[in-house]
Amino acid sequence: MKITYVIQSLAFKGGTERVITEKMNYLADYYNYDITIITCNQPPTEPNYFPLSDKINQINLDIHDYSVYNYKYPSRVWKKWAANSYFKKTIKKAIHRINPDIIIGVGHYKADLICTFHKKARIIIECHDARSLKTILTHKTKRSIVSKLYMPYHRWRYFRTIERYADTIVTLTDGAKERWNKARNVIIIPNISTMPVSHYSTGDSKRIIAIGRLRWEKGFERLIDIWKSVSVKYPNWQLDIYGEGELKDQLIHKIDSENILNIVLHEPTQDIEKEYANSSICVVTSYFEGFSLVLLEAIRHGLPCVAFDCPYGPSSIIQDGICGYLVEEGDNADFIKKLCTLIEDEQLRKQMSSAALEHSKEFNTDSIMERWNKLFCTNP
Repeated sequence: MKITYVIQSLAFKGGTERVITEKMNYLADYYNYDITIITCNQPPTEPNYFPLSDKINQINLDIHDYSVYNYKYPSRVWKKWAANSYFKKTIKKAIHRINPDIIIGVGHYKADLICTFHKKARIIIECHDARSLKTILTHKTKRSIVSKLYMPYHRWRYFRTIERYADTIVTLTDGAKERWNKARNVIIIPNISTMPVSHYSTGDSKRIIAIGRLRWEKGFERLIDIWKSVSVKYPNWQLDIYGEGELKDQLIHKIDSENILNIVLHEPTQDIEKEYANSSICVVTSYFEGFSLVLLEAIRHGLPCVAFDCPYGPSSIIQDGICGYLVEEGDNADFIKKLCTLIEDEQLRKQMSSAALEHSKEFNTDSIMERWNKLFCTNP
């Protein structure tokens, strides 16, 4: 069976890119599927960040469609239409040569256009992004009046197209599934992590870890505010943040200008498994999560976690009060309280650590990948 994935790029260091690479490698190596990955914005000379199996064919289209954002509305509407037309023409040629049985659109990148391809292949849209219309439209960014009027309609039409034409939509959580109530077939398959785990947290180190792209949706600015209060009370504890992104300089400036102690921003590392094991608590302050790979990896290393109960990922992984804490969205004071509780109570940390390891067994890679195999072999 031929399966073709369509994704923006595999050159990024994000969780989506990692988990898609892991799943494709598994499908090619263990199930012997004929896998092709089409990376739309990745230049042929730019390497993948995560290693891809030699059994997988990769096609880099090198489409520079993000140049449309150099234009203001209403000109951007026309430029985007032209870019989408070029995208459809280019990717159709690539897919025609492959002649796949199944096409999988990853995330929200061009998912509406992928759904409208006229061919025999089944269309599966794999949703990693749990953001809602409300979340996007209320984010505080500078937009023109035309943009504010156009975006709600554009987003509605975008999601409606996917619901009408996708054969199957795969979500990561129950909450995300509920949003696709008009789709013909929606199923839930959680993410996997094939990260080898050879060392586990002992709960003894006075170290807290946070991981993610340094972008607004990950909420690192409010994490720094939280840590400002915590670090004063526990000056012998350290917060280490691993990630990169457009907010890096802004976050560093905030830390320096407010003289916040015991917090370090690190570059992403290939040996993140070691950093999990050398920590005692994992924190996630995102405004939304599709399915937090960070939380999954954290509990696999025996780390109790504290996270805002944002849409929709944390509640699918953290058992509140058992292997960590879920904090009501936006309640920084309660987040501080729960984090301080774990810092103060070593016995509780170790108890939650054991519970996290036990809970992580529910996300066994083999059983989750068998659900993908069943989906491919069963008509919706």
